[in-house]
Amino acid sequence: MKSDIIEVNSVKYPVKIFFEKRNNSSASIRKKSINIRIPLSLNREEQFRSILKMKQWAKEKIQKSPPKEEIIKEYKDGENLTVGNKEYILSISYKKKQSSFARIENNMIYLLVSSEIPEDKQKSHISTLLSRIIAKQRLPDLEKKLHELNKIHFQANLNRIFFKNLRSMWGSCSKKGNINISTRLLFAPDDVLEYVCIHELAHLIEFNHSKKFWGLVTNAIQNYQEKEQWLKQQGQNIKF
Repeated sequence: MKSDIIEVNSVKYPVKIFFEKRNNSSASIRKKSINIRIPLSLNREEQFRSILKMKQWAKEKIQKSPPKEEIIKEYKDGENLTVGNKEYILSISYKKKQSSFARIENNMIYLLVSSEIPEDKQKSHISTLLSRIIAKQRLPDLEKKLHELNKIHFQANLNRIFFKNLRSMWGSCSKKGNINISTRLLFAPDDVLEYVCIHELAHLIEFNHSKKFWGLVTNAIQNYQEKEQWLKQQGQNIKF
């Protein structure tokens, strides 16, 4: 991997360039970097031209639609929180200590937050605490769901399963058979979460978005377009 920087409207964006066994070059704009993927099969001159082309695409994309500042939800003491079909009550308190702590008891989520954390960072810190503690409790359900769906529809080699605090995607699948699901989907309808699970399971067989991949998805969930539409229309309102 190589690192670079591009500047758009006086803002510098880090660039990560990956050289991989692939047929085509691609670029994607992520939260923390612009990722460019280049085929190893190209000679050095072709790689150079392809990198320039991908960087130009990223510049034009950012100029047309600059990344929006992330909005983090603010949680308050005593607030009701709905996760799937379960209701929780938040108890948030602050104490002068270095570290924070979270636990769940019955329908209560207790957060003991370090008062030494700067005020402008507290919302993000509380969001992370909630994400981790709820994901930990719900992970067994996610594992069960993915293994059942895999057994019914794919029979693929499924390795480890994680809830991850993914902000720019709903899920991911690695070539090692590991599947990550965004903790934001804890607040989505169950059928939408199931669609994302099926989407990532299909990648265990087809590590792309080819016609064959979408055929696998369609065989498992025929109305998947409705779930995609929900994510496009409502997904931006899901904030942890």
